[in-house]
Amino acid sequence: FNPSTKIKYTIPSVTLSEVEGSLVSLKIYDVLGNEIATLVNEDKPAGSYEVEFDATGLPSGVYFYRIQTDNFTSTKKLLLLK
Repeated sequence: FNPSTKIKYTIPSVTLSEVEGSLVSLKIYDVLGNEIATLVNEDKPAGSYEVEFDATGLPSGVYFYRIQTDNFTSTKKLLLLK
């Protein structure tokens, strides 16, 4: 991506705890594991969401985003090319 991208995610209406919605944390990390940005850190009701990550001012390279909820964690790779 260059210089911004959109990250889409969905919170299901029924989770393992049978509670609608969840505390969502979405953070960006560099290849060394340093936290670059926190895009989301709040309770979200069930539904689909989209958040924009603007990497203006960051050097080209590999970055990771981690999304965490009460019952789920996923890490994906981002490649910034300028």
